[in-house]
Amino acid sequence: MKPSEIEHKIAELKMEYIRIQDDMERLESLGYSIEKQEEKLLTIEKDLKYYRTLK
Repeated sequence: MKPSEIEHKIAELKMEYIRIQDDMERLESLGYSIEKQEEKLLTIEKDLKYYRTLK
């Protein structure tokens, strides 16, 4: 992967992470389970670590 592609992927993952965090706050405030969102965040964190090692 080119460095620009890696940076683009990292930026996408960061935006997705923020979106999921917002969703979690809304769901939690309404009393819904946030387990699936927590799993997604963990997956994104792993992906971010991977792409950062490619820099």
